[in-house]
Amino acid sequence: MLFHTWPFLVFVLIVLPVFFALKKTRLWIPWLMAASYFFYGWWNPYYLVLVFYSTVLDYLLVTLMDHCPLGGKGSEPQRRLTHPHFDDAVLKYAFIVAALLTVGAFTLGIWGPPTLRPTMALLGLICLLMTLGALLSSRKIWLLISLINNLALLLFFKYARFVIENLNAAFNWMHWSVTLPDPSTLMPFNFPYVLPVGISFFTFQSLSYTIDFYFGKVYRERNFLRFATFVCFFPQLMAGPIERARHLLPQFIEFPEVRLKNFTDGASLFVVGLFKKLALANYLSFYVERVYENPKSFGAPALMLATFAFAWQIFFDFSGYTDMARGIAQVMGFRLILNFNNPYLSTGLGEFWTRWHISLSSWFRDYVYIPLGGNRGGAFRIYRNLFITFLISGIWHGAAWTFAIWGILHACGIMVTRELERSAMYREDVPKILKQIAVFIFVCFTWIFFRAESLSDAFLISGRIFKAAWTNPEVPALMLLLVFVVWLYQFLLELPGREVLKTGLVRVSVVVAMVVYLCICSSGAGSFIYFQF
Repeated sequence: MLFHTWPFLVFVLIVLPVFFALKKTRLWIPWLMAASYFFYGWWNPYYLVLVFYSTVLDYLLVTLMDHCPLGGKGSEPQRRLTHPHFDDAVLKYAFIVAALLTVGAFTLGIWGPPTLRPTMALLGLICLLMTLGALLSSRKIWLLISLINNLALLLFFKYARFVIENLNAAFNWMHWSVTLPDPSTLMPFNFPYVLPVGISFFTFQSLSYTIDFYFGKVYRERNFLRFATFVCFFPQLMAGPIERARHLLPQFIEFPEVRLKNFTDGASLFVVGLFKKLALANYLSFYVERVYENPKSFGAPALMLATFAFAWQIFFDFSGYTDMARGIAQVMGFRLILNFNNPYLSTGLGEFWTRWHISLSSWFRDYVYIPLGGNRGGAFRIYRNLFITFLISGIWHGAAWTFAIWGILHACGIMVTRELERSAMYREDVPKILKQIAVFIFVCFTWIFFRAESLSDAFLISGRIFKAAWTNPEVPALMLLLVFVVWLYQFLLELPGREVLKTGLVRVSVVVAMVVYLCICSSGAGSFIYFQF
C-alpha cells in the first residue's frame, strides 16, 4: 500500500478516527497493530507469517534471556549437559517444549511432505538451539538464535538466488557437473519465492531489540502487543527509518498527547514528502530511465546529467518516503527519528554518512563497525573495519555485484579521505563550497553502480562519461530548475538567518505552493525505490 495512492487515503480515513476514538481505552494498541498488519498484508497476506514469526520468536527469546544469569551462561555448563537441572521454572518448561518441537520438526524434516522438509529442518535447528539454551541457561545462545533466525530469513529471501546463480556459473566454468536447485524449490507448500517488501527493515529493527537487551541497553517489553506494534508500525514498516526499541517502544506505553501542532506539523511534513515523490522523484525518473535503459545510445553529457538526476531522484524518493512516514506518525503523536539531513551539503564523506539514511548508517555503526573493533587498534584494523562495514552496507542494498562495488567505492573513499578530513588544513583552509562539490561529485559517480542495470552497464557508463562525444543531452530545463530550487533552499537552511525560512508564513506558503504544483503538474504514481531493498 503506497502512501501516495487512493487505498492509503481510505486506510488513513478509517484508521486515524478509530485510533483517536480509542484514546481512553486499552484497545488503541491492538487497533494500531491490526492496522499495521492489514497495511503490510495489502501487499501479500501470505508474508504476514514472516513478520509474525519473527516477532513472536524475538519476543520469546528476550523473555527467556531475561531468565538467564547476566554472566551470559549458567554455572557448570559441562555438568548441566550430563546432569540436567533447572533453577528457573520458565527455563525448565522451555526446555521441555523446545525438545518436543525439535523432535517434531526433525521428524517432518525427514518424513514430512517434500516441500515442507527444508523449512522444518531449519526450525528443528532453531528448536535444538533453544533446547540447549534452556539447558545451559545461556543468554549468548538466545542471542545467537535471534541472529541466525533473522539473518537466515534475510539471506534466503534476498540473496539465495544470487548466490546460487553465481555458484552454478562457477561450477560450469570449472566444468563440474553440479547444479544447485533454485531457492524457490525450498518454499513450503510451493508458495511463490519473492522478496518480501521491507524485510531488510523489520528484521533489522527486531534484531536490534534482542542485541540491545543482551547488552543491557533496553528494558524487556513484557506486553507482546506493544512489541508487535513496534516491529510492524505501519508508517515506517516498508522502508524505515529503522527505529530502535529504546526510542519507539516507550512511545507505545501510553496514548500520545493529542496536540494541534502534531496535526499541522505532521500534515505539512507529509505534504513535503508527497511533493518530493510525485513532483520531483517521479519527474526525474523519466530522464534517468530513458538514459540508463540504453546507455550505449547517449553521449557523455546525457550520461552525466542522468547520473546527476538519479542522485537527486533517489534522495527525493527515499527522503520523501521517510518524510511521509514521519508525518503520518506525528499526526498520531509518535516521533520517528530523522533519516536524512541535507546529505548533499556534506563537506566530507564521513559527514555524508551521518546525513544519509541516518538510521541505517547508525545501525551498521553500532552493530557491525563497533563490534568489529571500531576505531580501536592501529590504522590497519580501523580501515579493515571500515571496509567490511561498507561492503556489508552495499550488499544490504541488493543481491548484485553492482551494490557490492558501490559499497567498496564508498569504503575506499572513506579510507582515502579520512585523515585529510580531520586535518586543520582541510577544515579551515579549503572553501566549504569546494568541499561540498567534491563530495557530491564522488557520491554521484558511485551512484552509477547503484543505478546501472548490470555490472557491464556500470562500467560502460563510467567509461563513456570520459570518452563519449559531447552531443546535445536534450535535458528538460524544468528538471534542472526544480533541482536548483531545492538545492538552494537546503543551502539557505544552513546559513545564518535560516530561522526566517522556518517561520509560519514561509512554511505555510511553501506547503501551499507544493499542493498547487501537485494538483497541476503531478508526475503520477510509482513504487518507492527502497521497497526493493
